[in-house]
Amino acid sequence: MKTEYNKIYAKLYQIYKKYQKAYKHNPDSHQMCCMWSTVNPPDTIEDTKQIRDIEKAFDICLNEMEALELYDMNLDEAAKRILEMKEGKSSN
Repeated sequence: MKTEYNKIYAKLYQIYKKYQKAYKHNPDSHQMCCMWSTVNPPDTIEDTKQIRDIEKAFDICLNEMEALELYDMNLDEAAKRILEMKEGKSSN
């Protein structure tokens, strides 16, 4: 399980860096919210390119509440949550 977590974290970190670096005013704090503008955040998170990239990368589908939960997490928490989602999906 640790290996799967590490793979998820590494892939999520790549996505995070792709978007975080676009917002120079955001710190590299490993907070998921830094993937979006913190000066002018989006009205909805669910339909953003960042969430679509996460869904595609991990073959998951996030509803509005799950997207907001990830937005409020740090990378470690988000990677663990994605792992839980993937494990839940494979057990169904």
